[in-house]
Amino acid sequence: MASSERNLMPDEPPSVVAAVSDAVKDRLRSVQDYSLLCVRAVTRAVTPPHYFADLLVQMDIIGVGSLPIVLLTGFFIGAVLVLQTAAQFVRFGETSLTGDVVAISLVRELGPTISGLLVAGRNSSGMASELGSMVVTEQVDAMRAMGTDPTRKLVVPRVVATVLVLPFLVAMADLIGLFGGFVTAFFTLRIGGIEFWTRAVNALEFSDIAQGLSKPLIFGFIVSTVGCYQGLSVRGGTQGVGRATTQAVVVASVLILISNFFLTRVALFLAGKM
Repeated sequence: MASSERNLMPDEPPSVVAAVSDAVKDRLRSVQDYSLLCVRAVTRAVTPPHYFADLLVQMDIIGVGSLPIVLLTGFFIGAVLVLQTAAQFVRFGETSLTGDVVAISLVRELGPTISGLLVAGRNSSGMASELGSMVVTEQVDAMRAMGTDPTRKLVVPRVVATVLVLPFLVAMADLIGLFGGFVTAFFTLRIGGIEFWTRAVNALEFSDIAQGLSKPLIFGFIVSTVGCYQGLSVRGGTQGVGRATTQAVVVASVLILISNFFLTRVALFLAGKM
């Protein structure tokens, strides 16, 4: 009788320690699966067969599709930089330094970081939703059944395309940002074109340009791999696709900001500025 009463008693709720332990294990498992996906993507990118048609399609979607928003944002970032710095430089009579500040800020930090975040918001979510829909509709399982490697067919073209096009997007965002800064400086501070562009170009060193164009390579890898991982990890039908899309943007944005800190420290150390 006593044993039957014990069997009828409801299960005890899990303890806080058990809940935290399960959450940590899930996060570690996710990190492990993501790392394995990154390794598979890199190894398959350098070995045949290659899907060049898919690569060109993804370069068009990611590069050309992201160009308007990147250029528009870059223009107004440069303009806002001038507005923010001009008020301080006018107090000390050093308005000629406006071109220096805009150039260094855009090329080193704001251009790569803002462009990476914009591409993450537009394309990382798109990759997650597209691949997640393919998982839900069992198209990925059909690929495996036909002998096609989903990583080589779906992940590699997106990763390679993002890594290739993001530096060009950043370079164009920097150029348009400098132009936006010049337009604002011309109408607010009456700085001539020769003075602004001469100061902006002379302020940049090779290490600044190398730092600004090397970061997008890492950011592009993060954006694409996170989006693909979240899409291929979808569970729970259409609701899972929505969650994966949101998580892709959040995780990619956070990883971009974190990696930007460490990349900046390494770049400044290599340039002898730390």
